[in-house]
Amino acid sequence: MDGKNSENKVVSNPNIGYGAYTIKYTDGTTKEFYQIGMSANTSGISVYILGIANKDYLAQTFGKNLGKANVTAYCIKFKKLKDINMDVLEAAIRYGIGVTNENTN
Repeated sequence: MDGKNSENKVVSNPNIGYGAYTIKYTDGTTKEFYQIGMSANTSGISVYILGIANKDYLAQTFGKNLGKANVTAYCIKFKKLKDINMDVLEAAIRYGIGVTNENTN
């Protein structure tokens, strides 16, 4: 994604995504999006893990052992790869892929 909306205005940092995930909105509409995404900006790297219903799960399960990272409902932000435990990041990503695969099957 180039970070631009339908009017060609920048609304986010460019990012890349892996996998397919269908977001289901309360009005019944759906949108195809990625399961796992990555974005880089001046403050570091963001890894997006979509489809986890429990918004506290990432922080509670992976946050303490991840290293120097800020963990929100679906995003893990860090400055440098050396700041984080790659095994824990991999476990979080694998969990996210598993959740979205379960929800789409």
